[in-house]
Amino acid sequence: MAGPRNISVSEASRPVLPRHAKLKYDETRKVWVILAPERVLAPDEIAVEVLQLCNGERSVGDVSDQLAAKYAAPREAILADVIVMLQDLADKGFLTEAREKTS
Repeated sequence: MAGPRNISVSEASRPVLPRHAKLKYDETRKVWVILAPERVLAPDEIAVEVLQLCNGERSVGDVSDQLAAKYAAPREAILADVIVMLQDLADKGFLTEAREKTS
C-alpha cells in the first residue's frame, strides 16, 4: 500500500520542498505560491518566509533561531508555530525531509 510519505516535523527535522514542488512568486497575482502537479497553494507571508529558510540543510530549530532573532520574539513560541505550520504542509504533501547525503 503506497501512500504519501508524510513526515513528522520536529525541531531536528531538515524540511525541504519535494522535487515536484516549487516556491515561486506569481507576478500576475503578486503572491507567492507553491506549485505542484495539478495543485497550487498560496501560503501567507510568514509561511513564505519560513519556506524560504527550509533548504534541506537548516533544521527547524535553526529556522526558529533565525526568526526569533529577526523578530526579537521568544524562540519557544516561534518553534511551536513553525512546527505546526510545517507539519500542516507536510500532511498536505507540500513538504518532505531532506535525505542524508550518502556520497
